[in-house]
Amino acid sequence: MTFEEWAAMDEDEPGELVDGRLEKEEAPDLIHELVVAWLAQILWTWLGESGFVFGSNGKYKVRSDRGRKPDVALYLHPETRRPPAPGIVRVPPDIVVEVVSPSPRDERRDRIEKMDEYAAFGVPWYWIVDPSLQSLEIFELIDGRYARAARATEGRLEVVPGCSGLQLDLDQIWARISRLDAPGDR
Repeated sequence: MTFEEWAAMDEDEPGELVDGRLEKEEAPDLIHELVVAWLAQILWTWLGESGFVFGSNGKYKVRSDRGRKPDVALYLHPETRRPPAPGIVRVPPDIVVEVVSPSPRDERRDRIEKMDEYAAFGVPWYWIVDPSLQSLEIFELIDGRYARAARATEGRLEVVPGCSGLQLDLDQIWARISRLDAPGDR
């Protein structure tokens, strides 16, 4: 499959492009979707009119043989990094966020494969949110590799690297997740 064929696929057709083949994505559950919606709301409020926040259906050409669909992508300075309206995105976002799904395969993909691919693409900041560990890790691209710039599991992250003035209340999202119906509650 080419990037053009991938871009032309119906928006409801899931999958990322890996080595010319459509690779199955994780099936997000409500915990995953809650984290994505929470982050998008906070990030839109923080950005105001100055940038863009995109959800998980954008298709990004991260390498010549890989296309990914990050859970959240931010363009902080659209005057210097302007994403295209239609088609495959070839302009790296300033921040990419992946929310880790609970399967080992998906965790490996987010923590190893995508980390390498986003670094090669030139994404300055990579965030990994892991609901099962109740953790947020923020990585900064330095000399072509990611270095951890921040890690938090609870409380308010008062200083978010790369995002002046943004604060994240992790206790808030973990409390919201705890209000969902757990399998043992039935």
